Amino acid sequence: MPHILLLEDDPQVRRAMLRALAERGYATSSAGAGLAGLEAALRDRPDLVILDLGLPDVDGHQVLRMIRAVSQVPVIVATARDDETEIVRALDGGADDYLVKPFGAAQLAARVRAVLRRADPAGPAGPLRVGTLELDVTGRTVTLDGRPVELTPREFEVLRYLAERPGQVVGKRELLAEVWHLPYGAADKTVDVHLSWLRRKLGESAQQPRYLHTVRGVGVRLAAPEAAP
Repeated sequence: MPHILLLEDDPQVRRAMLRALAERGYATSSAGAGLAGLEAALRDRPDLVILDLGLPDVDGHQVLRMIRAVSQVPVIVATARDDETEIVRALDGGADDYLVKPFGAAQLAARVRAVLRRADPAGPAGPLRVGTLELDVTGRTVTLDGRPVELTPREFEVLRYLAERPGQVVGKRELLAEVWHLPYGAADKTVDVHLSWLRRKLGESAQQPRYLHTVRGVGVRLAAPEAAP
């Protein structure tokens, strides 16, 4: 029975969300403020955190940063803030999904199932290897030629998504949908920026690629140097 921690300051909304989750078989706990929620996350080690950004003591983005500093627990941001800048900021800050209020119980449950499914440790147990690039999915570490590569949470997720599909061309809109959880029709420069950062950290460039190869007008693929055309 997965344990879900809800950080929500509105008592009425909190009760409704807890009831919806409990009816679907989840163990639940909650906090009405950011610092109390952070303490609960550290103490109780939930399987998933649902986080409102408008908390009374600490802004939700700061709470997210504090959680990410000490834990890789999946986080769904559930907030009334619907500005695209807020959405991108939260997802880049380490959120696994973003829900805009108001939403129904069915949608909340579906998002919870999807995030828990992606976080399921029953997935690939061993590291992902593409040439001399290695990703430890459980430990969320990356090495290249035996040397560690420091990545942000979002950079890691982009690289992981590509490493799970070695040699396959992945469209930028697919990355937006599967890594950032934005609609498939979304168009954004975020993917280009993150790919640029990844290339720099992997010691390559778009003009002189080693692992990340752009297929113009289609997308990008991750391939070992010897497998690249």
